[in-house]
Amino acid sequence: MATLDRPTAAPGTAYAPPSGTTPAASSALTTVYSFETGRSYRLNRLIGKGGFGEVYLATPVPPEGFPTQVCVKISERMSAWLREAYFAELLGSQSRALRVYDRFAVVDGARMRYCLAMEYAEHGDLGAWLEQKGAQSERFVRREIAAILQALDVLHRGQALHRDLTPFNVFVCKDEQLKLGDFGIATHQLSRRGVTADTFNLFNVPNEIAWGRVRRWQQRDDIYQVGLIAVMLLRGDTTSPIRSRDVRALPCSDHLKEVIHCCLGVRGKRYEAAGELIAALRQRPRQPPLGRVRSLAGKRLCFTGFLSRPRSEAIAAARKAGAVVQSKPGQTTDVLVRGRPNAQQIAGRDGGLKLIELRRRAAKGHPVTVIGDKLFWKLAEAASQPLPPAGAETRKAPGREGKRSVGGAPRKKAPSR
Repeated sequence: MATLDRPTAAPGTAYAPPSGTTPAASSALTTVYSFETGRSYRLNRLIGKGGFGEVYLATPVPPEGFPTQVCVKISERMSAWLREAYFAELLGSQSRALRVYDRFAVVDGARMRYCLAMEYAEHGDLGAWLEQKGAQSERFVRREIAAILQALDVLHRGQALHRDLTPFNVFVCKDEQLKLGDFGIATHQLSRRGVTADTFNLFNVPNEIAWGRVRRWQQRDDIYQVGLIAVMLLRGDTTSPIRSRDVRALPCSDHLKEVIHCCLGVRGKRYEAAGELIAALRQRPRQPPLGRVRSLAGKRLCFTGFLSRPRSEAIAAARKAGAVVQSKPGQTTDVLVRGRPNAQQIAGRDGGLKLIELRRRAAKGHPVTVIGDKLFWKLAEAASQPLPPAGAETRKAPGREGKRSVGGAPRKKAPSR
């Protein structure tokens, strides 16, 4: 147990910075003491306050083995305190998770106050930092997103969920490195079905959860929030909404657009966990090579890009050739007919929805043959040519084998006399 030294207040009055005073003036003499480490923490000034409690910039005494400045988070919520302490221990070896140096409880009159001494993020949270710095380069975004994903991957491999990856819980520390923090609602899941989505920031969750259509939070919803953070970094803006169709306008490469779209797009097609997103960032997708098929008969196919003839004409020709035309790739698709790329696709020339889906299915063991516009029309026209009638006589050039009868069998030579 520990004690909390604070300015004198009337009995039964909760401690809070007095109205109309600066945070520094209200807490200049406040000190908390931890029996866990035998250190005192001089609370220099209040730097944050919310539903979780209060966060102070503090000086540890004695300073040996600790940074010269730390943050002390003080809360009355034991459950959140226990979760933060637990997940900080779990991620203790991860350089991109905010470190927790000390955890202890103090008596504040008739109440218990729960304290965490944490790493100080000298540049504040991501939202405050972006207000000053503005949009970031793609190189920075790739590096920092990949770095925080390493910490998130440890959680996901341990069947845990963060559930609160917002710009207020991603912090900018020394050398402008992003780090994950605030694990107050992080939790383990009993199965891959996820946990009840009963606590979340309304403006940083997928629409399915915000509107109540989906009631279970899964690891793919953490991934959605990582995609939002990438968008915020590229735009330098944490307030403007982003829709999946707006990804095409982001100032980055087509590859990163495709990755972000797969974070924000249809729920069932998102990356399922941090490990998949890490792999996607590392591996730029190769364009599917053009293949060949002998016939369109019986094939299930769809079209993408600009064809050399109207799409309606192509659909009619495919059906006449015996193919089944699908609007988009599915589980039964055999062939994708690719025309000239459209630069206005969701993620650039090679990042249309159908090509993205094709690559996703190929990664799961369902390859689809891609053929070009020229081969498609060749097969379609060949299928439209009339076939020779069955049993038609085949004519042979003179001097080749013997003469054949109408039935096709060679005539027998008359016996010589």
